[in-house]
Amino acid sequence: MATFPSITPTYGIQKRSAPSVRKVQFGDGYESRFTMGVNQDPKVYNLTFEVSETDSDTIETFLDARAADFASFDFTPPGEGSSSKFVCETWSKSIPYLNRARIQATFREVFEP
Repeated sequence: MATFPSITPTYGIQKRSAPSVRKVQFGDGYESRFTMGVNQDPKVYNLTFEVSETDSDTIETFLDARAADFASFDFTPPGEGSSSKFVCETWSKSIPYLNRARIQATFREVFEP
């Protein structure tokens, strides 16, 4: 299992939760809610890395390698105590200044052995 390079994203991280809940509505207005399975609350992180060109190349090479076979990787989100498995389906790179780059990426938590 690959581990994301030890490059820290900038502040302003967005963390999204979307618990998987099934609903059944009955004709009399009542509603029943339940979950199925164990991992019902995957997290999605929108991250921005404002780094040197060298670090941006490292990040981009890492993400390109995972995209080739859509493999997951270990990543420890800022402020969290342990790593989880993630995939990155989309990212973009801009170069606002000489020798500086900004990578914006979306990491989606996955549950696998």
